[in-house]
Amino acid sequence: MIEDYFKEVGITLVELPIELVDERPMYTGYLKELPIINASGASRKIMQQKLAEMYQTYQELLLPDAEEEKTMNLSTEELLRYYDGETFDGFSLLAKNEQVEE
Repeated sequence: MIEDYFKEVGITLVELPIELVDERPMYTGYLKELPIINASGASRKIMQQKLAEMYQTYQELLLPDAEEEKTMNLSTEELLRYYDGETFDGFSLLAKNEQVEE
């Protein structure tokens, strides 16, 4: 069901009391985390479908695709070219088993 979809994405669906409009029930609800997304309909199912559609549109338009953080692996030579003398925690050019012979 649509309620399960909202639970999976961590969104709480809030349903308001049923109102009678022209002697017909009107179901209204909104998303607790995003109260700007609200809908109403002649049935609970219609109201939930509208909310789901609005939430999907919100995700597509307003939430940009999370860009993966760009990382660049430098070679040892490139790293030493930019090295300014600062020691990084846990960083070593030597493998753990190798030791410096002096």
